[in-house]
Amino acid sequence: MSETIYDVAIIGGGPAGLTAAIYSGRALLKTVVIEKMMTGGQAAITHWVDNYPGFPDGVAGPELMELFEKQARRFDAEIKFATVNKIRPEKEYKVIDLGNETIKTKIVIIATGAQPRKLGVPGEKELLGKGVSYCATCDGAFFRDVEVAVVGGGDSAVKEAIFLTKFASKVYVIHRRDELRAEKITAQEAFENEKIEFVYDTIVEEIVGDMGVKAVKIKNVKDGSVKELPLEGVFMFVGMLPNSDFLEGFIELDKQGYIIADRDTHTGTAGVFAAGDVRKKLSRQIATAVGDGATAAMAAEECIAGHCFIE
Repeated sequence: MSETIYDVAIIGGGPAGLTAAIYSGRALLKTVVIEKMMTGGQAAITHWVDNYPGFPDGVAGPELMELFEKQARRFDAEIKFATVNKIRPEKEYKVIDLGNETIKTKIVIIATGAQPRKLGVPGEKELLGKGVSYCATCDGAFFRDVEVAVVGGGDSAVKEAIFLTKFASKVYVIHRRDELRAEKITAQEAFENEKIEFVYDTIVEEIVGDMGVKAVKIKNVKDGSVKELPLEGVFMFVGMLPNSDFLEGFIELDKQGYIIADRDTHTGTAGVFAAGDVRKKLSRQIATAVGDGATAAMAAEECIAGHCFIE
């Protein structure tokens, strides 16, 4: 089994991880980014990013993340596509098990992000890829001139609903509350879109179909009434789950599985930092992930120099 030693190993290649790679690479630290799928994370499958500074007209998510990656590579950050099985401490190093390879590193920055939460209703699992999706940007074009639903009322849900109107003939936004949680400017854009219809105080109880989605069975949480809504696609945006399963027993997690870290992104375990959506914090945006990544890399540099500050 081969073994390579790094100054900084960053697990996760989204906005936080790539930013950390830019900063640590620029500090002339031997840096590797370990990503199990594709660089960019959730941002790379976001159709349009309208609130990232420096892009007054907005920017496509994939384009923005391509720029992040290009900049990280310019500072000699290595990008390795692999799955981390576990991490263990060993003397002055942390050992990262990739299955067919082991990496030793002085510093670990965990930036594994989060993944869409499943609704957990009948038909969701069975019809995944047959009308059920968690990514409108990825699958929206398959739903031209048909009716679809978006489940959720947050910013992501409403933005994806707006995006889906480019293809679908009608988009229902099904939300369990009586008002949206999305930013007001995003909500207003949706309210003004004649293709979008809001279904408030409602939950999805079942996704109906065999070879494809045919309808959703919905229930009004106030009066208990149940009905079927005929449509051909269901897009879920009901929250996120942190990608932290492999960390149990290694660092402290909260009840939801988010990493507990201080304001300088230190986890409380010497030499281990957390950045981006995987850590417990108030907001999960590209801009805040970037801030985390920069902070983690600078704190890591101080730690390597012998100054590991833990609150």
